[in-house]
Amino acid sequence: MPEFACEAVARYPDDMNVHTPKPDKYKAYRERKKAQGLKQVRIWTLDPNVPGFREAMNAAFEREKHSVEMQELNDWCEAMAAETWPPYE
Repeated sequence: MPEFACEAVARYPDDMNVHTPKPDKYKAYRERKKAQGLKQVRIWTLDPNVPGFREAMNAAFEREKHSVEMQELNDWCEAMAAETWPPYE
C-alpha cells in the first residue's frame, strides 16, 4: 500500500449531517425571473453528433427543396421582397 506524505482526514462534528441536500443556488434566480413574468422552458433538440444526422438532414432538405409548398413559400417571399425593397441592378 503506498504511503502518503499527508494523512489528514476530514473530520466533521458528530451533529453535522454531511448527506443533507445543499440549497439550490439557482432558486433565487428562478424566483426573480418568475417575478418578472417569465417562465423557464426546456427544449430538446437534435444532436448533430449522432451517426446518420447529416444524411437525415440532407434527405429532409432535398424533400423540402422540391416540394410544392416550398415553391409557393419562395414565390410569396419574393413577391413581398419586391414590394418592400427595390430590385438589385
